[in-house]
Amino acid sequence: MNTTLSGRNVYEDFELESDVLYFKLGTLGLVSFHGRNYNIKKRMTAEQIEQLTANSSFYPVNTNCYINIGKIKSIAGGVVYFGSEYSESKQVPVPRRKQYVLQQLFTQRTINNELRITP
Repeated sequence: MNTTLSGRNVYEDFELESDVLYFKLGTLGLVSFHGRNYNIKKRMTAEQIEQLTANSSFYPVNTNCYINIGKIKSIAGGVVYFGSEYSESKQVPVPRRKQYVLQQLFTQRTINNELRITP
C-alpha cells in the first residue's frame, strides 16, 4: 500500500522556497526545477519567469541558474552543496566571484537563524 505523508503532490504543486534547491532557465520559457529527489521541467510565460527571478530567496550564480540560499548546507571549493559534502547530494558549481557573495549571504542567514528567539 502506497500512502503519502502529506496530501500534497510535490510533482504537481511544489512550493518554491521550501521545495526547490535551485532552478535553471532554458530556451522558449522552459524552466527546470531541482528538488532534493526530483527534477521538474515546466513551461512558463515571460512574466512568470520575471517574477521567479525577482524572488529574493534565490541568488543568480550565472545567467541561467538561480540557487535557493535557504537550502545551502555548505560552500567549498567552488561548489555549493545542498546536503553533506562529498556525498550523493545535489551540488552546483559556482564561479569564484559568486562564491564569495554566496558565502556572505549564507553566513548572514545562519546568524539570523541563530538570533531568532522562539517562545
